[in-house]
Amino acid sequence: MRCSLLMVVLLGILLSPKANAVSSWPFWDHYAAHFVSPQGRVIDPDQNEMTTSEGQSYAMFFSLIAGDGNAFEKLRSWTEENLAQGDLTKNLPAWSWGRKNDGSWGVLDSNSASDSDLWIAYSLIEAGRLWAKPQYSKTGKTLLSQIAKEESAVLPQVGTVLLPGRYGFHPDADHWVVNPSYTPLPLLLAANQAAPDGPWKSMATALPVWLRHASPSGFAMDWVEYTADKGFSPVSEPGNSSKSPRGSYDAIRVYLWAGMTPREAPGSAELLETFAPMSSYIKTHMAPPEIVAPDGTILGTAAPPGFSAAMVPFLLSLGDKETAAMLLRNVNAQFDPSTQLLGTPSRYYDQNLALFALGWREQRFRFDPDGTLRVQWKK
Repeated sequence: MRCSLLMVVLLGILLSPKANAVSSWPFWDHYAAHFVSPQGRVIDPDQNEMTTSEGQSYAMFFSLIAGDGNAFEKLRSWTEENLAQGDLTKNLPAWSWGRKNDGSWGVLDSNSASDSDLWIAYSLIEAGRLWAKPQYSKTGKTLLSQIAKEESAVLPQVGTVLLPGRYGFHPDADHWVVNPSYTPLPLLLAANQAAPDGPWKSMATALPVWLRHASPSGFAMDWVEYTADKGFSPVSEPGNSSKSPRGSYDAIRVYLWAGMTPREAPGSAELLETFAPMSSYIKTHMAPPEIVAPDGTILGTAAPPGFSAAMVPFLLSLGDKETAAMLLRNVNAQFDPSTQLLGTPSRYYDQNLALFALGWREQRFRFDPDGTLRVQWKK
């Protein structure tokens, strides 16, 4: 009897969220030590110590993959208190927070970022399931309903899409601006499981089709606009017309999400086929480009190491193990021994791309065909 009780206690410890600062994933531990404050704020040193909802959402996901429940709760709490006015069930998070002109700290732009909101909702729902904490899942599902209400739109002849935020992306009745990297297919499929009455199935069905039309050269674009009479066309980053339309730092995530999508998921094969020209380029140039014009012309080749990491799942999903292994060797060679982070200096965005890609490649997590998360620590 005593032995059985001991086994139950030990099993409970093994399956519970980590209560200490050391997780089961060293890369995440190094990232958290370098970029995450003790309070749970993700800091980008290259952007004047700014915090974004993107950073918070990614870190929540990574801490879940690591089984690091202590970090997850700190990240969630900081996000809710500082970006969502104290209540994620009522307010979409502001996308940026940092030092204001008067020297104080707070929200810099109250507009939302729908991709971050979707990752937060997904991580909360899956954390609630994996850690048996129903309040997390309840909050995540409520957040999904806010996203559906405030950040989605039905495009004529296309279907339902996720707008990049609450404001500024539907300037008139016949004009919408979207970001192709904002909607990972597994998250849409999972959202449909959690909220079948929402627009998620329609979004998931439309996504592979409109991404193909928005990427005529086979390279993903950072930003595109849609008009009912002209369809999709690449545009400059909103608020930054000095940059020509391109595929670069946002678009690299399109290949990453496509690569992590299970082959059995509806739409997966179409995504891999649409973006096959990127794999052909990497085969002949040994690295992805940094900047691609809408017509497929390469405008820059000095891609940071995170780009190469992001392409590993994509190439593996295409069955190109040889090129993926070559990229992986190049990525591993660029880890700084002193920080155990990618690149010198170690940039925030490179680490995020690599945490997704390498975590997936190491099978620390997988998405099921319906978007459900499988993690290494939960057998």
